[in-house]
Amino acid sequence: MVTSTYQVRGMTCGHCVSSITKEVGALDGVSDVRVDLPAGQVTVTSETPLATDVVRAAVDEAGYHLVAS
Repeated sequence: MVTSTYQVRGMTCGHCVSSITKEVGALDGVSDVRVDLPAGQVTVTSETPLATDVVRAAVDEAGYHLVAS
């Protein structure tokens, strides 16, 4: 298992958490998504490493922005 943490801009409420969890959780190989709203972080556990562009696309689909690392 691989765990990666991403900074996400624009999250402000429980709906944000739900949207991000749904979109990122739907990615192939993802087994867990944890959103830390106060820190603006999303931690993703997956079977194999995920390409940042794939995570960025899921976060964009949810209506938020992945901060470049």
